[in-house]
Amino acid sequence: MHPYVAEFVGTALLILLGNGVVANVVLTDTKGHGAGWIAITAGWGLAVFVAVLCTAEFSGAHINPAVTLGTAVAGTFAWSLVPGYIAAQLLGAFAGATLVFMFYHQHFARTDDADSKFACFATAPAIRAAGPNFAAEVIGTFVLVFAVLYSHGAVWHYREATAAGMTAASGTIGLGSLGALPVGLIVFSIGVSLGGTTGYAINPARDFAPRLAHALLPVPRKRNSDWSYAWIPIAGPLLGAVLAAGASLAL
Repeated sequence: MHPYVAEFVGTALLILLGNGVVANVVLTDTKGHGAGWIAITAGWGLAVFVAVLCTAEFSGAHINPAVTLGTAVAGTFAWSLVPGYIAAQLLGAFAGATLVFMFYHQHFARTDDADSKFACFATAPAIRAAGPNFAAEVIGTFVLVFAVLYSHGAVWHYREATAAGMTAASGTIGLGSLGALPVGLIVFSIGVSLGGTTGYAINPARDFAPRLAHALLPVPRKRNSDWSYAWIPIAGPLLGAVLAAGASLAL
């Protein structure tokens, strides 16, 4: 599988299963209705597990522009691949969001609460305050990307390779470098511990592309797509990834 195809497939799986669990919990007349926050965070952790399991050997399983940027800044991923990876992730996230809408279309039609329907696509803050909301996304993404870059020794191994005259890795460093189960548990931990303020996007593709899908798809009786907030789950994760890359290089 070509790395770009793997990023498309992996991100589509991530959103299908991640936003799928949100839909199962919040939409009317589903089997999982009302299951709560633990079900959502567990579902997202397992969504990451499945996405990484399927794509790690082909692309490193970035499935997140913040991971792609962080690994490039840290020098463990080739900058020339960054645009293609991010484009594939955005397209995959849009496809995944569309599949969630198709899968749960009867329940979208039965649900009166427009906020619940929006939650099946994109994130929104519990308390709207730009500074704290932005900081929450920075910190959550820092934890994720730092784990990828440092906890598994990715940066240390890159330093050894550089000292030996080798070039930067072309695509092996990503969420897959931690292993599917560990990275799923990391995302579950971030959601349980740090997700209560913003819904922990920690992934620009995960929020932007489904938000766009919400705006474009014929969701019955939908609300606006809250574009005034949309910069936070984009800029926050990207800054968190850059900070994590800097910290991993400094330690």
